[in-house]
Amino acid sequence: MGWQLFLSLSVMMFLEYAIWGAWSPVLAARLSGDLKFSGSQTGWIYGTIPIACIISPLIAGQLVDRWIATEWFLGGAQIIGGVLLLIAANKKNFSSLFLVMFLYAICYAPTIPLVNSLMFSQLAKSYADNAAVNAASANIFIWAPIAWVLVGMLLTAWRRTTGSGDSSDCLKFADALSIIMGVFCFVFVPHTPPPGAAGDVLPFVQAFKMLDNTNFLIFIIISFVMTAQLQFYYLGTAQYLSDIGVHSKNVPAVMTIAQIVQTIATLFLLGYLLKLGFRGTLAIGVLSWLVMYLIYSLERPKWLVISSMGFHGIAYVLFIIGGQIYVNSIAPETIRSSAQALLTVATIGFGFLVGTRFTGIVMDHFKAGDKFKWKPIFLVPCALTVACATAFILFFK
Repeated sequence: MGWQLFLSLSVMMFLEYAIWGAWSPVLAARLSGDLKFSGSQTGWIYGTIPIACIISPLIAGQLVDRWIATEWFLGGAQIIGGVLLLIAANKKNFSSLFLVMFLYAICYAPTIPLVNSLMFSQLAKSYADNAAVNAASANIFIWAPIAWVLVGMLLTAWRRTTGSGDSSDCLKFADALSIIMGVFCFVFVPHTPPPGAAGDVLPFVQAFKMLDNTNFLIFIIISFVMTAQLQFYYLGTAQYLSDIGVHSKNVPAVMTIAQIVQTIATLFLLGYLLKLGFRGTLAIGVLSWLVMYLIYSLERPKWLVISSMGFHGIAYVLFIIGGQIYVNSIAPETIRSSAQALLTVATIGFGFLVGTRFTGIVMDHFKAGDKFKWKPIFLVPCALTVACATAFILFFK
């Protein structure tokens, strides 16, 4: 892989997750604070991404597998998305903001799998075997957690320098990054034409036929459950850390432990795949979440709980990124975009949507007054991860 290809794919991956990381961790504070939205309304705003991930990725995968060059679709989607983010920054009532954020999510959701499929397609042109492609992809994937952490630090530095000001700055920051990525895709991202022919069976139909493969079906089902249980981490960790004695102003910095470990773990992903194969690598990813939740359920000592967030970083790399590599390895070349889209629908789409609702129900059930009973709350994802790990080890070959 030449340095030009490495640079263009790395910047593409960095910008993709910098955009999401610019607004997702902090928008809730604007919604519930300055705009006085209810918890339910905030949940619906955040639910636009999962809902869009059920609708648009398969359609986009169909388009780029048959008719449109991937980088053109990415560029157009990001520029339109950037305009919508700027509009969203100026909306202050729930109904209008929800509509704009939903339209934005429709644009952004398909770019998640398409960034992966474009990367794998370009790497396949540079390397003769899957092992080399997987090794090179790890060097690109590493920019996702780096982007998430760095953009948060930049936004924090901006707010400290200028004063907190208007909390819509997170959307404006994401807007600028989205426009930059759109232009970058048109100008610098390698041309990736559609691999399918006009007379082919629809690619998304072929992607669904991959479910006839028992291993792939098991993987998709477990991926759905694992991303659903992941909402216990995303929705519960910040409040949990505060309740066990971490000062609220330090919570965001403490939570970057997961991204730091994720960055390091990405460097070792290829080694796991070569030594353990997909079955062993994915299973260890599931078990890493189990270890984290078990420690969470102990609630002490504080240093151990904080350190355990590193297991989330390990799990994310081994299961989520490892799973994306697995899908690319088994999908026929002509439907890889649609196959990645199917994974996105099952995980970020249905998994996040169901998981968010389920986690909310569990947390409300184990709440006494204004305090959460964290031990029984975190034993629920423990049970889910045990079931998934057992099923994976027994049935995935």
